Amino acid sequence: MSEKAAPEGASLLTSLQEGLLIAFDAMRANALRSSLTILGVAVGVSVVVALAALITGIRSTVMEAFEAGGPNNFVVMRFDVTAVRFSDAGNRRPPWWNKPELLPAEAKALDRLPTVEAAMFTFPFSIDMGFDGHTVRDVFASAYSAGWPAYTPGDFTSGRDFTPAEVEQNRAVTVISAELATELFGERDPIGRRVRMLNRWRGTQEPFRVVGVFAPTDNIFSGAGQHFAMVPHTAARRRLRERPEMAQIFIVPKDSVTFERAQDDVIAAMRAMRGLGPREENDFATIASAQILELFEQLTAVFFLVMMALSSTGLLVGGVGVIGIMLISVTERTREIGIRKAVGATRREILWQFLVEASAMTAMGALVGMLMGWGLASGVAAWTPIPAKIPIWAIFTALAMASLTGMLFGLLPALRASRMDPVEALRHE
Repeated sequence: MSEKAAPEGASLLTSLQEGLLIAFDAMRANALRSSLTILGVAVGVSVVVALAALITGIRSTVMEAFEAGGPNNFVVMRFDVTAVRFSDAGNRRPPWWNKPELLPAEAKALDRLPTVEAAMFTFPFSIDMGFDGHTVRDVFASAYSAGWPAYTPGDFTSGRDFTPAEVEQNRAVTVISAELATELFGERDPIGRRVRMLNRWRGTQEPFRVVGVFAPTDNIFSGAGQHFAMVPHTAARRRLRERPEMAQIFIVPKDSVTFERAQDDVIAAMRAMRGLGPREENDFATIASAQILELFEQLTAVFFLVMMALSSTGLLVGGVGVIGIMLISVTERTREIGIRKAVGATRREILWQFLVEASAMTAMGALVGMLMGWGLASGVAAWTPIPAKIPIWAIFTALAMASLTGMLFGLLPALRASRMDPVEALRHE
């Protein structure tokens, strides 16, 4: 009964052990071509692992940035940016074009609501800044109400923020980034010095006094905007003639109220100020941090899928290499296959032997690829603000993809070997 219950030939464990020994002997005998095949698989796996670590790091950085600014904060905008869609409308203006711009007076009214801790009026623009004959072009600037540093991750390295009185009085003061201060002033103290702000589009030029130097917390976005400046929104509009077409009102709810209640109060106050009737739609939009995060996750998901598809090309190349080397191996070992069949090896055992050999090769490629991916992720974490970490699912995904590659691309050579006629195989030279 034991002979009938046991599988043909050796047991499964013994067959696996024997197949691995034969596979390693074959790889040692053809070290160069085996190494190149393993490298092809390793490149594909390393790209998958490194991309997963990169995407995970970017998502965690963005999440931390939003949480640092306040998870319940939201923005009142002219239109809902998360609902914007590209169309072939030609030269026709988008539907939101005729919606009224947000006003500083509306921000002041919202700031007085009992459920709102702060309501800050802001809008972005670009400016040229110069000092002592040196000009930095296209500085990213933000027109703001006072109090913005409380909700912006970072610290003042010197100086201070502009005060509410300076905003009300249209004072020409500015807070600049630490990198911009170094670019303009070198080792000199920038506090109290006057910089020249030039609006090339409006043809205006005004001297602004530096009152503070701000260093933002390192994150994925900090490297993209090292040169920036903050100015009172009154000075931006009146002195530099910047138009607040894309103005926003940044809302910080009080800790004692829920996000939903604060949002409802803000919407009700905005509708009342604009005289909207019960049946009229809002001519503004409120965007919560969660909505922006959801949009970001959708974009990163699409990016990740595209990158995974591209990185799978590396595994495809490795799989082609596996087919090539296994077909060569089958041809070179035809006589060996004939001898094994002559002494009793079954087709299933021959098929198993070559599948194990192909899988062992791709498994070694997967291990090398994971080490390469870990090295790439460690380099990104060490040299950039992105905390790239390899997630557990990426390891299992890489191993599964490599195993599937080995089984699929090793199947054709294994079938060819198992179907050989032993008599013809023994005659092969």
